[in-house]
Amino acid sequence: MGYAELIQQRLQTLSPDKQAEVYDFVEFIATRNPRPSPVDWTNEEFSRLSMTEALRGLENDPVDYALADVKERWQ
Repeated sequence: MGYAELIQQRLQTLSPDKQAEVYDFVEFIATRNPRPSPVDWTNEEFSRLSMTEALRGLENDPVDYALADVKERWQ
């Protein structure tokens, strides 16, 4: 069970004035730590980042194939 469910269960046992206090506290925390705005990525930026992260750590790996392994060559 997640925190939201646990809080909701506990909240239901409180009086309405205590529920209002909990709400005020949650609002206080939310305004103190706002979520960062999402970053707008171009397709090129996202693609570059994606490939960089996918291949991270493979820069020094040996190549396991050679040109002779290619079945078709682009002309």
